[in-house]
Amino acid sequence: MLQVAVVGSGPSGVYTAQSLLGQNRVPGVRVDVLDRLPCPYGLVRYGVAPDHEKIKSLQNTLRTVLTSDGVRFLGGVQVGPGGIAPGRLLELYDAVVYCVGAAADRRLGVPGEDLPGSRSATDFVSWYSAHPDAAPFEDLGGVRSAVVVGVGNVALDVARVLARPSSGLRATDMPQPALDALGVSRLREVHLVGRRGPSQARFTTKELRELGALPGVQVVVDRDELALDPAYLDPSELPTAVRRNVEVLRGWAEADPTGARGDVRRVHLRFQLRPTEFVASGASGRVRAVRFERTVQDGAGGVTGSGRFEEIPADLVLRSVGYRGVPLDGLPFDHDRGTVPHRAGRVLRDGAVARGEYVAGWIKRGPTGVIGTNRPCAKETVASLLDDASVLAGRRPDDPLDALRAAGLRPVVWQGWEDIERAEAELGTSLGRPPVKIPDWPGLLAAAHAGGARGPGAGGVGPGLVPED
Repeated sequence: MLQVAVVGSGPSGVYTAQSLLGQNRVPGVRVDVLDRLPCPYGLVRYGVAPDHEKIKSLQNTLRTVLTSDGVRFLGGVQVGPGGIAPGRLLELYDAVVYCVGAAADRRLGVPGEDLPGSRSATDFVSWYSAHPDAAPFEDLGGVRSAVVVGVGNVALDVARVLARPSSGLRATDMPQPALDALGVSRLREVHLVGRRGPSQARFTTKELRELGALPGVQVVVDRDELALDPAYLDPSELPTAVRRNVEVLRGWAEADPTGARGDVRRVHLRFQLRPTEFVASGASGRVRAVRFERTVQDGAGGVTGSGRFEEIPADLVLRSVGYRGVPLDGLPFDHDRGTVPHRAGRVLRDGAVARGEYVAGWIKRGPTGVIGTNRPCAKETVASLLDDASVLAGRRPDDPLDALRAAGLRPVVWQGWEDIERAEAELGTSLGRPPVKIPDWPGLLAAAHAGGARGPGAGGVGPGLVPED
């Protein structure tokens, strides 16, 4: 029997487990899927916007894998400081596959980036997704204008959540404190800004159109900012997805910006502006505006500065310019790429293959692609692992779960997760809503503990989550 630990229960981890189960080369493979949180699904639970029910329904597919014969979910297991070291984990399993995503946000590197009122988009997403590590968000009641730096799907998500009337979020699983905070918001202007042109924007057309379908929201686009990169002088040469995006943007640019009446919120989609400074208020020290330089597209996908500047007022700034992997104690790390060095998924230590250690997902390839991209990525890693099976498999009569508990960890098995789901359903009923996420460690652990599903020993929980992609 080949016993494999998969660290991370997001799509990349679950697809890895699925590939191990579905193969017919090595019989008797058993998989433990470990996660630091007591909850599975990684960024599907804690990164997908609450109003994206179709994408969130992917949890049903992931659940099928995690409840399959041969797979066991063990939540509340910290790998690294405060938990179990990677070296010790490899002593308990024949192979370990790390699917720990990319936890850090990329920084802009401009003056004032850390002013009060400037936060990463990931902070905002974690807060409205009820991540138990999320820091409280400042009062939104005084925010009239917000700037979102970035033009990817995450940037669209946070702009949409800011602009959407809170009444449209009651039917979601958004935690009640976030819903209440958004409900008192007096926000009227959201500026979503990219340093390059529309032909380099990373959002999908579906997400873009959703923005224009929000009730009480007007999307404003400046026609002069929709010039295509000189590399695409012929619009027919645009990739299909880009062409569709440009068509949607041009449709909004042609609309009368003064046509909307009444109490509307406006979302401005801006292009060819790069942030150069976050400007502070002299009275409070908080951010009051973002200074941008107009850019010129160079025909190769990049931009140069024009020397012309403008300021956009902002009571809140959310930076959404990408993710970056972080080192995991006990594993090698390429700081330039933000990934673990590997060869077809096999971890490399000083250039040599490390026996029994593998990676998949964002920590392997970087934060690229969509959820489905993790499937072929996981298959490649699993193929490498199976090729190595003859030198990995050994006689391990002891259940690793017993050793984890003996090490002072308190793994949450699947029944404990079901107890959390039950508690969230009861919370929603008490609020007159569908199931509502529990947003804090004590609440999650109390719910997981309620059914006696957790084993004896001390808990392996605390700050420092690495989100699973």
